[in-house]
Amino acid sequence: MTTGSHETTTPRPPALRLERGSVHDEACPSFQGAVELVGRRWTGAILFAASRGARRFGEYRAGISDRLLAQRLKELEAEGLIARPVIPSTPVQVRYELAPDGQALIAALQRLAQWSARRLRRVG
Repeated sequence: MTTGSHETTTPRPPALRLERGSVHDEACPSFQGAVELVGRRWTGAILFAASRGARRFGEYRAGISDRLLAQRLKELEAEGLIARPVIPSTPVQVRYELAPDGQALIAALQRLAQWSARRLRRVG
């Protein structure tokens, strides 16, 4: 602010530093990556279906194209969230199930699901 003037100046933000509790905290990119992974179209539904016992490809199908479902299952397998055991039988059987990291993610997402249900009741 200048002397005798009625103008106010906005304080300058400090130089970017990694601070706990700020968007520049080193944990922020990790958190953002997790949110984007879970937020991809159909990913949450696939994880939820797996947590409810879906094991075969056809059990995940409702409303999603085979191409997109196969893509999401491959992504989730690559991320270590879904395991894809192959049962050597005739014909060969492929199963999908939550990997330990997927189980941990579902446990973490339970709080988000509870928050969403409470919010929906309040807002809706």
